[in-house]
Amino acid sequence: MAKRVLVVDDDPTQRRLIQAVLEREGFGVSQADGGDSAIDQLISGVSPDVVILDLVMPGTPGIEVLKDMRARGFDMPVIVLTATGGVDTVVKAMQAGAQDFFIKPASPERIVISIQNALQLGGLKGEVDRLKKRQAGLMTFQDLIGESRPMRLVKSLGERAAKSSIPVLILGESGVGKEMIARAVHGSSDRAGKPFVAVNCGALPTNLVESILFGHEKGSFTGAHDKHLGKFQEASGGTLFLDEIGELPLDMQVKLLRALQEGEIDPVGSKRPVKVDVRILSATNRNLADQVRDGRFREDLFYRLNVFPIEAPSLRERREDIPALVDAFVQRFNAEEGRRVMGASSDTLAMLQAFEWPGNVRQLENAVYRAIVLADGPYLTQADFPSISGVFPAPPPESPPSLDETLPAFPVASDPQSAPVDKAHPVRILDHRGHLRTLEDIERDLIQLAIEIYSGHMTEVARRLGIGRSTLYRKVREQGLEGAINEAM
Repeated sequence: MAKRVLVVDDDPTQRRLIQAVLEREGFGVSQADGGDSAIDQLISGVSPDVVILDLVMPGTPGIEVLKDMRARGFDMPVIVLTATGGVDTVVKAMQAGAQDFFIKPASPERIVISIQNALQLGGLKGEVDRLKKRQAGLMTFQDLIGESRPMRLVKSLGERAAKSSIPVLILGESGVGKEMIARAVHGSSDRAGKPFVAVNCGALPTNLVESILFGHEKGSFTGAHDKHLGKFQEASGGTLFLDEIGELPLDMQVKLLRALQEGEIDPVGSKRPVKVDVRILSATNRNLADQVRDGRFREDLFYRLNVFPIEAPSLRERREDIPALVDAFVQRFNAEEGRRVMGASSDTLAMLQAFEWPGNVRQLENAVYRAIVLADGPYLTQADFPSISGVFPAPPPESPPSLDETLPAFPVASDPQSAPVDKAHPVRILDHRGHLRTLEDIERDLIQLAIEIYSGHMTEVARRLGIGRSTLYRKVREQGLEGAINEAM
């Protein structure tokens, strides 16, 4: 998805010049003829990735426009234009929140590099903010990517569930992002900022499930050298997310039900129960109703968990969200890998939207990661997704052959003058000791080879060697090659 740039300048010629430069580099461009017009566009929903802002304009100056943007919460990178490069001007622009500046008129290379740097900086900042919010348990539904109808429904239901302590069961195929929805419920609730502990029930060793979830006392079993709190106590005051709840053994389901009903747990080896204040969110990619019918999941626990179900849509049900997801993944992996990929080309996005994605968002994420590593250009192409497109990157050009490979060679003889001519081998320029042969010796072998190849037709031999016929005959006499002419003919 092409990055968009908003060019704010009162000079229409300057706007057109910058637009031409940027569109040639694959950017989408919109224009504003002044600060007020730029603010109106931003308020109306125009969301550029970068803003190029002239500092000196009639009406509202560029510095005031920049301050107004930041005050309204528009945090996209801003590059300021100025006709003068005074230190005071630059300092004021940077203090107001600009990422870069250049003096008019600027070269196309300077403009493009400035935008690329601003985008990279913005991507790094976005990745840092995302990691901070995730670490602090402050992720909300505004951080979930996607505005398709199924995702709007998920956000609406999730925000309602977050306002209460109702148990939430998140349903959906593997890889759809169930944990992200759980984190958004936690971050949108009154427990935001408190611990968020995620447990994959399908990955717990059978003999340690109880200890991992509920904890144990020191010496309660062989190997219990220290007291262990368990996931319930780790999440106390916050949220415990039980992923793949359908994989939990039946005997543990009984104890989990008691913990939910009574608000207390029994650590292994403890003499008394421990009170816990934990909100339970659970998720599964299985049909729990079928498991209840087959006797593999407790009916009472199912009804306890399935109070407020949220269905996470598969990626093929929300194909219109794929461009935004690709863009987010490109920013993340640019930051992680130190790359400067701008996005994906339009035909590549169309290909990705047409794919079925059996592994859902997780599969798309991994595909983009691989594409970032493969990419050679500023935009991801179909060749960067070979497992999807069937188009493979062109092999790198072969290294140029060495000089010894390109020149004709003869078998090495103790006496170079007597070395036989072999049309199947190039003439060697080194002797058997690895030293350069004399120019006279190499010339003799080359003339002899040419005479053999062209069957003694001296006019053609002279033309191929780039010399005159009289010169060729003189060299033949000097080198004693008259016999070679007779043999060739």
